[in-house]
Amino acid sequence: MEIWMNHLMDLLALPQYGLSTVFLVSFISATLLPLGSEPAVFGLIKLNPELFWPAVLVATAGNTLGGALSWWMGYGAHKAVDRARGEHSNPRALAWLQRFGAKACLLSWLPIVGDPLCAVAGWLKLPFWQCVAYMAVGKFGRYLTMTAGLLYLWPEAGG
Repeated sequence: MEIWMNHLMDLLALPQYGLSTVFLVSFISATLLPLGSEPAVFGLIKLNPELFWPAVLVATAGNTLGGALSWWMGYGAHKAVDRARGEHSNPRALAWLQRFGAKACLLSWLPIVGDPLCAVAGWLKLPFWQCVAYMAVGKFGRYLTMTAGLLYLWPEAGG
């Protein structure tokens, strides 16, 4: 783990790779793959404090697009199941999510349940663009709060 983190920090220190690395890590971490993007965002900002807003915005964009991909995967899975069964399925256990609708995607920032939530929103065929907008708001809030909090806890200069 330490070797991977050192390699990531080396890449983040290079201005030509920093934001693209944050975007890629944020995108992948919004899928069902187990990867956290916060260390990459925090590392880039510690090494390049002037990139605070660009890093938060790029991480938000990458994470939101990853959530949108999860939405489409859920939507496609639902269509495939419906086609295989020859009927329209709508599990009752997901009724609570339907009650909240696209607004439930505000919680897409939550650890463990946030990423599957995006896929379930697609499964339920909740409105795509509304879900993406709520995902973006929730994810932006997470990156802004976590990064500002980490900088508050560790204010000394990076490097």
